[in-house]
Amino acid sequence: MLKEVKSLSERMACKVVGLSRSAYRRLPQAQTPADPDSGLRADLRAYAGKNPRHGFRRAWAHLRFDKGMELNKKKVHRLWKEEGLQVHRAPRRKRAGQSSVPVIEADAPNVVWAMDFQFDSTVDGRKIKIASMVDEHTRMSLLNIVDTSIPAERLVAELAAVFAAAGGPPMVLRMDNGPEFISEALQQFCDGRVGISYIPPGTPWNNGFVESFNNRLRDECLNRNCWTSVLEARVVIADYKDDHNYRHRHSALGYQTPAEYAAGCTHTHHPVACEIA
Repeated sequence: MLKEVKSLSERMACKVVGLSRSAYRRLPQAQTPADPDSGLRADLRAYAGKNPRHGFRRAWAHLRFDKGMELNKKKVHRLWKEEGLQVHRAPRRKRAGQSSVPVIEADAPNVVWAMDFQFDSTVDGRKIKIASMVDEHTRMSLLNIVDTSIPAERLVAELAAVFAAAGGPPMVLRMDNGPEFISEALQQFCDGRVGISYIPPGTPWNNGFVESFNNRLRDECLNRNCWTSVLEARVVIADYKDDHNYRHRHSALGYQTPAEYAAGCTHTHHPVACEIA
């Protein structure tokens, strides 16, 4: 009223009566117009209900080209977010390897060799990947690969060298479901040469021998060193594994070193009937 009678600007009229401009412009709840986008919101909710893995772009394309609606893509994006229709990324399903042999007990040397990876880093932040393998019966450490990455082809080449040095492969390689272990390259290498036993995903305790070795390696070597280079890590870790084989006296081996126990062990494998896990 004051604005029209006195020909005052909105700003001045509000100042005179002590009213904020936002309060002046706000309509009473009963006079608030209905949401002009309610129909579009309903269309978007209906589309998302039928296509839960589609995003707003496909919803916009459906309404624009299939329904003939003239729509601004940015507006559709805004309403899509306001309605909480964003597509949430589905958790990645971990692929499990297919074992070629049943679960087997390492009751003699060269029956089960267990492999695993662990990681560390240099002082300047470069990643270090470490591959280890132990004979579950003798506790001998049999593999030392230390590098910034270890692709499946590199792993296969190193395994071939270990098999040759040991006079042949074990009966079974036990491992988890890491990408290098379930790779086609390793599968082809092992086919007809050595059995593969994969532990169930998320159960590291089923690979307990090499996990125990890795825990000791972490505590006694990795955590005590700050690597200035990958080469330094490779040399020191190799020395640690050599020390483990020839100087570490293991209680489960009657306080013999793994090398001493392996040299005098006369145990032979006795197969037990069981099914492939």
